[in-house]
Amino acid sequence: MIGVTDRAKQLLKNTLSENADTPEAGLRLVARGEGQMGLGIDVENPEDQVVEFEGSKVLMVEKNLAEALTGITLDVKDTEEGARLVLLEK
Repeated sequence: MIGVTDRAKQLLKNTLSENADTPEAGLRLVARGEGQMGLGIDVENPEDQVVEFEGSKVLMVEKNLAEALTGITLDVKDTEEGARLVLLEK
């Protein structure tokens, strides 16, 4: 199961509120091959790992991907371009 810091949850919630127009929508973490990950707006599936923050579903991860990311934490890194989500090993 992937871990998510509170700072990452806040960034996900802000991103979702700026881009989603339906209350049941959340951001889905997906594998894009070659070690790349991406986010997209989607709705929850029954076996998803769901991360909530302040009453909102902020992140959904398909069960097999969540299991593969055990020991990994989604966090925020400050860069010159602004805050970016990063995956870190524990």
